Amino acid sequence: MNNTTDAELVIAPRANAPAEIHERDSEGGFIYRYFHPRTPGDIVQRAMLGVLVAAVAVLAIANPTFREPENILNILQQASLIGCIALGMQLMIVSGGFDLSVGAVAAASGCAAAAVSLQAGVAPGILAGLVVGLAVGFLNGVLIARLGINPFVATFGTQAIVMGLTFAATGARPLSLLPGEWIDLGLISFLGVGFPSLVFFAAIAITYFILRKTLFGQHIYAVGSNKEGSRRSGVKVNGVLIAVYTIGGVMAALAGILLVTMAGIGNPTAGQQWALLAIASVIIGGTPLTGGVGGVSSAVIGVLVLTVLTNALNLYGISAFWQPAITGAAVIAAVSFESWRRFRSQK
Repeated sequence: MNNTTDAELVIAPRANAPAEIHERDSEGGFIYRYFHPRTPGDIVQRAMLGVLVAAVAVLAIANPTFREPENILNILQQASLIGCIALGMQLMIVSGGFDLSVGAVAAASGCAAAAVSLQAGVAPGILAGLVVGLAVGFLNGVLIARLGINPFVATFGTQAIVMGLTFAATGARPLSLLPGEWIDLGLISFLGVGFPSLVFFAAIAITYFILRKTLFGQHIYAVGSNKEGSRRSGVKVNGVLIAVYTIGGVMAALAGILLVTMAGIGNPTAGQQWALLAIASVIIGGTPLTGGVGGVSSAVIGVLVLTVLTNALNLYGISAFWQPAITGAAVIAAVSFESWRRFRSQK
């Protein structure tokens, strides 16, 4: 049971209200919190950033292939897919929920974009893919906020529905022979940084702006901290939750569309592990599932840790089947540490 009282919440239901709604999470920003950790999540984030820096340094020294610019750019590109989904998942976890359907949404959006592009071109295809993500995300938000369905049950159900519809529409076969503009789009680069990575960087900036610089972002923290208290303070909790899940659906659709630009096909079987990887990235990065705390840096650090791990396994010829086991162990360790710190603080 959450012991936070209404008086302890600094809700900002008006435009001229205080800018900080969750001082213990946002004061000083990421750099300040790295050297002055205030929560167990900050400590986990600091530890994982240290692991990431150390791993990159050791691999760069030990393996010449790892430090090649092409490999570094490849790591960024591979991180962009899960990264976009993890950013949307970050918003949902901060609000007190999560979404298991994002992998299925990414696959469906990619297939929708590919199918429409065969008839109408790439631009309408991209729009169609984004609409699919928006529609499923909005549906998830309505099921959770309006009908009160548990996020696990609601998103698990929509995952099955979306996956079944995608398989039925495509016969579970990839959509190929797409317009060449898809590959041209994927080959766009700036200073050597590929199009998927550029989109990921833009998504990071947008998500950061939403969480830290807008009233809507303040309300996301408030809802995750104390939903009922936020409602009594004037926050439109249902609207916040629906918007958060809609954004999460659009982020998943964006990842599916980026996959089309990279692979040149619409793959209905893609993304089956993306939901778990996105949730794991956010948790490993230091954001607890309890809601109300966390920032964009958590998702970015977690995604980069997992992507560097995958890249190292590939470089040393180690089976990628080890990654789920290592990822699961890291998640359990992060959650266990948070629980242990919480238990000690209550003694």
